[in-house]
Amino acid sequence: MILLQLPEDVLYHILSYLDYKSLSRLSQVCKSIYRFVNRDAVWRRIAKEFLNTGISRDGTDIYPHIPLKERVKIAQNWYNGVCKRAIPLKWKTQLLPWLQLEGDVLFLSQAADIRAYHLRQDSGRLQRNPFEIYSGHNGDVCHFVLTDSHLISGGSEGKILVHSRTSDMSVELSGHNQEVNCLDSKDGLIISGSRDRTTRIWTLTSTYPRHTIPMYDRVWSVAISPTLRLECVCSLGSEFRRGAGVLDMVFESPFQLFTCGYDTFIRLWDLRINPQKCVMEWEEPHDSALYCIQTDGNHMIASGSSYYGVVRLWDKRQTECLQFFQLSSDPVSSPVYCLRFSSTHLYAALATALHLLDFRQNPIYIR
Repeated sequence: MILLQLPEDVLYHILSYLDYKSLSRLSQVCKSIYRFVNRDAVWRRIAKEFLNTGISRDGTDIYPHIPLKERVKIAQNWYNGVCKRAIPLKWKTQLLPWLQLEGDVLFLSQAADIRAYHLRQDSGRLQRNPFEIYSGHNGDVCHFVLTDSHLISGGSEGKILVHSRTSDMSVELSGHNQEVNCLDSKDGLIISGSRDRTTRIWTLTSTYPRHTIPMYDRVWSVAISPTLRLECVCSLGSEFRRGAGVLDMVFESPFQLFTCGYDTFIRLWDLRINPQKCVMEWEEPHDSALYCIQTDGNHMIASGSSYYGVVRLWDKRQTECLQFFQLSSDPVSSPVYCLRFSSTHLYAALATALHLLDFRQNPIYIR
């Protein structure tokens, strides 16, 4: 009996013992084996062990339209730091930009406006002109979030704007009297944190807050868990100076929360156990504050540092930094205020430019 005459479930079981190099060699035997070996089911187990392949820890596939074999190829470039750099957008005034990435659209705040750009499929660069501009703030946009139906932004004047993504309608939420540093929104619920030392809870249909929670310091970061439980972090505790708080936080599951901030650590918290002690931590080696983080839902974390535009890639299975990229070559140092990545590209917003890392280079291990 030749190999392809075996039942498919038996063949899948045999192939599950092979690593990616062996699968690549096997796919070169003949066209029939090539077609079988290239199936996503063959590569799924391997893809789950690599960085940023779109397979989350619970098995969800984030990028089902991209073949898994292609994603495993690109994952090796993420691991080895192989990428092409570009600066698709610059501006003259120093800003505190924020980013959101949704499919092939990048949303970027610049001063009082938020601009939406289509991304070129061939290079990941921005189209020359934005196809949508969201405006209405009297000061700079400090933070914004996306939902399926709305874009919600907080400004330095203390105003929150809820923009409809299907029409020109926008609603103003009034309540904060200082800049709105952070926002989150899920299932019609909005939470905001401000320099005025309050956290406020709103709904998409309200113009005034439903609840106001006094805090003992400015609120730098807020998040709503997938179970709609509110988490709000404004300070790391009495052992740190006032204001030395958490700058970004990301839920990876209803019970797992990642945070980063002024104390130079990325920390993983499990909300089911002792809330005073983190489960794991990763230390920024150059003693820089960490302004932002994003995870791939599985093994990779990307972080942005406060000095010289340093972006770091981390593998959660080890404590040392995996790769780092210094994006700023200017004499004046700039933090990475926000970063977002897809399976192929990473975008980082600095004070005067948007930087792009393209990891779609020629694979060296898989054919």
